Amino acid sequence: MQNLRSVGLALAGISVLAVAAVFTVSLTLIAGAVLTLSMIARMFSMRTKSAPAYAKAKTQGREMRVWNDGRGTIIDL
Repeated sequence: MQNLRSVGLALAGISVLAVAAVFTVSLTLIAGAVLTLSMIARMFSMRTKSAPAYAKAKTQGREMRVWNDGRGTIIDL
């Protein structure tokens, strides 16, 4: 009878550990899926960086360059 009880307790302990392991793995997979989806959503929602707008103005024989690099207008005399 004592051996049968020991085997039953061992099986119960192993089954509790297996349930805990499955629960932990499922939480890890859910967290990974949520983080992956948030990274994908952020990647698609990021605004693209605007390219500088170049403009040229001609002055008495020398070319003056004016452009905006996104941080301010630059005038090269």
